[in-house]
Amino acid sequence: MALERNLFLGLLVRFSRRGKGRMQNGDSGVLNLFQQGSEDAFETLFRLHQRAVYGWILRITRDPAAAEELTIESFWHIHRARARFDPAQGFEGWARRIATRAALDWLRARRPTHEFASEMIVDYPAPVAADAAITAEIRLKTAQAFSRLPPKLRIAATLALIEQQSQKEVAAALGISIAAVKLRVFRALRLLRKDLERQGIMP
Repeated sequence: MALERNLFLGLLVRFSRRGKGRMQNGDSGVLNLFQQGSEDAFETLFRLHQRAVYGWILRITRDPAAAEELTIESFWHIHRARARFDPAQGFEGWARRIATRAALDWLRARRPTHEFASEMIVDYPAPVAADAAITAEIRLKTAQAFSRLPPKLRIAATLALIEQQSQKEVAAALGISIAAVKLRVFRALRLLRKDLERQGIMP
């Protein structure tokens, strides 16, 4: 398995050094060729969707370095699962679900942290306050509370509340129903409120 993965990583490096792939996005058969095992088709899809997959993972993890690693990990899973891919369903949604699972696994394996980059903290909402120091403290505590949410609830809340993705998009990415998305966001908000109250903040 390790050897296979190393060969795959070498393949992606080669893709990044080569010029434009022979097939174009408009080729109607590219998805079928990918499903059949064509490396040219995979290269085309990698080039077309790499940035979108990275951006999606970054929204969930809030960690650029982790997003880079998880993007490669996601395409590794995409490459290995190509025989189960259904071209009729399209590539983007399928790749997003795989990327979401990779990000969820990363969140589960990672201990909550209280260290946040300033550009990440600013994404979290905070009430309007006259004192900038108080506002910054509220943002930090809100970010810390988010980091302590169970991974499944954190992903749903991050995508729905911070990234403002539609419930339909969140449901498709997580492979759950819209009703389940609503329930996870509700539970996340309830836990966040309790966490903030314990920190002395009344939401």
